[in-house]
Amino acid sequence: MNETLKVLETRRSCRNFKPDMIKDEELKAIIKAGTYAATGMGKQSPIIIAVTDKKLRDEIVEENRKIGGWGEGFDPFYGAPVILIVLAKKEVSTHVYDGSLVLGNLMNAAESLGVASIWIHRAKEEFESDFGKALLKKLGITDEVVGIGHCALGYAAEPPKAPAPRKENYVYYI
Repeated sequence: MNETLKVLETRRSCRNFKPDMIKDEELKAIIKAGTYAATGMGKQSPIIIAVTDKKLRDEIVEENRKIGGWGEGFDPFYGAPVILIVLAKKEVSTHVYDGSLVLGNLMNAAESLGVASIWIHRAKEEFESDFGKALLKKLGITDEVVGIGHCALGYAAEPPKAPAPRKENYVYYI
């Protein structure tokens, strides 16, 4: 089977990461793949924030946990040591789609390199909060952006589960 199709069929969301940091060359390759996602009219509205600093990672985890309504100590990023935050410029009409395609590229690139991933939501709420606004200001991001999602990355602590069977009537041919 073609390697690209194999990656697309075998990638699964990881919910149990090892604490080991991923290799720098893997991270750079994954991020680069994200920057090549298709975007509406080629406007490249998304922005990727790569978080490898444990202190900031833990602050993001805590903010996300509060937004999700989970109890103390829960990690909605499942212990992943790297978080790639995808935001997109609000003024671009295709910003949600553009950012979603970036997240897809990030996850598929990670899978191709043996790095596990999962898409974590609540980025919109995170970057509407004082916490998110302060982070954007600290980074010098002045465009009005919307949080699209997080791509949590790391090495899987256990093998992935088998895929669920594809639903009936997924595709209609005309």
